[in-house]
Amino acid sequence: MSDQFKRAISLYSLTMIAIGSSIGSGIFRAPSEIAGYLPSEGLMLSVWVIGAIIAICGALTFASISAKFSKVGGFYVFIKEAFGDLPAFLYGWSMLWVINTGSLAALSLVFTSYLSVFIDISENAQVIVAVLTIVALTIMNIFGVKLGSIFASLFTSAKLLGIFIVVVIGILFGVNEDIHVNNFHFPENANNLSLISAFGLALIGVSFSYGGYQHATFVAGEVKDAAKIVPRAMILGILVVCLAYVTINIAYLRLLPISKIAASGSVASDAISVVWSAGAKFISFLIILSVLGTIGIYILTAPRIYFAMAADKLFFKKFAEIHPTYKTPFWAIIFQSLWTIFLLIFWKTFSNLITYVVFVDTVFFLLAALTYFWLLKEKTYVGSISAIVFMAMCAFIIGNTLIEKPQQAGAGLLFLGIGYVSYLFFKKNRDNN
Repeated sequence: MSDQFKRAISLYSLTMIAIGSSIGSGIFRAPSEIAGYLPSEGLMLSVWVIGAIIAICGALTFASISAKFSKVGGFYVFIKEAFGDLPAFLYGWSMLWVINTGSLAALSLVFTSYLSVFIDISENAQVIVAVLTIVALTIMNIFGVKLGSIFASLFTSAKLLGIFIVVVIGILFGVNEDIHVNNFHFPENANNLSLISAFGLALIGVSFSYGGYQHATFVAGEVKDAAKIVPRAMILGILVVCLAYVTINIAYLRLLPISKIAASGSVASDAISVVWSAGAKFISFLIILSVLGTIGIYILTAPRIYFAMAADKLFFKKFAEIHPTYKTPFWAIIFQSLWTIFLLIFWKTFSNLITYVVFVDTVFFLLAALTYFWLLKEKTYVGSISAIVFMAMCAFIIGNTLIEKPQQAGAGLLFLGIGYVSYLFFKKNRDNN
């Protein structure tokens, strides 16, 4: 089925997709929350470093799998090949109704909130602007994967340059001469959490920030020489993201004490404003570019999963239709955006949504990584260790979220239950036809 798509994505464009789908709003919002959970320099930096190790292990794992299974659909294909239709269906189901659309809704609200720094927009008007943004980027991605990947490359390049500028300013001109990276003090009963629980909750924001590189696997069927390029793009992409995130957190600490980072609602703006008075508007413009680029990438990539499911006759038939001119799964793209708009209009929240999204997403990260041991006959030592480390940390995040955030985790599990019932419906229809 991947032969129906144009193979128009190059190594550079796919690497930009991997980077751009990771660098969104997380790095500009999560550090404040993480500093609240882990109020010391050493702990704050360590959770970002551990997050980087987890992300690299994940990228190495999925790079090995994608080298053998370079088809449209990414994780859906991996899970289906290893465990069958039901788990694969639940992944695609969750991407449409929770993971991708929930992230799109949240990202579009971040985009409009920072746009209000330049334009006076009421809260209701922000939702309207967010909807119009989703519509515009949906139309662009229907016109073709080439246009979408060019958009992703341009905006990803711009935001990487912006992050580089923040890092240089922070490290070279930061007012905090001495960052106590060896300070791992954790106040007793901080937030009524143990250190392990606080670390697990901090990893939710870190995981949300690092996550996204796997979107490179979703469009494998549209990549030139996919078996070589997809693994390279993921590994190159996550290495760039890890370097950017660790260094920008060092820059934050060079500019602000950790107590002010924890109290800040816009840590990047507040940090750079210490040495550059116009920094708030600069960083807001950076975040606008960053989030806009990520929204475009998410609209571009995930519909390929729904296409793969529909082609297997386990989802809505229309999702398997390819536009005769633009060669894109246009009905899947359109429906995804309609549901995102629904969430924007009726949900209007960010923080609880992110925990809900990360919980469900991590469940399928764990399942997709497990396919390494089912699908690959020739396993490497590095690949096996990477997969085990990645799965262990995923299990920790899932378990800790169940304990500390039972409402969001429970909602995710309930949604998976609804997905199971839907699977039975689609399977029955397929078997009867």
